[in-house]
Amino acid sequence: MTFKTLLAAAALVVAPTVAAFAACSGHSEQAMTCADGSVYDSTTRSCTVVSG
Repeated sequence: MTFKTLLAAAALVVAPTVAAFAACSGHSEQAMTCADGSVYDSTTRSCTVVSG
């Protein structure tokens, strides 16, 4: 086997592990940070200004 063949084989073995790690499947929700004076509205999925 040549070096290129070994390198290609190693990449094929490692690729699924790296892809699974990159997907970060353990997280189900994303955090949202709004500016001062506003709050996150889950219905509209955006920040809304707090009045009052």
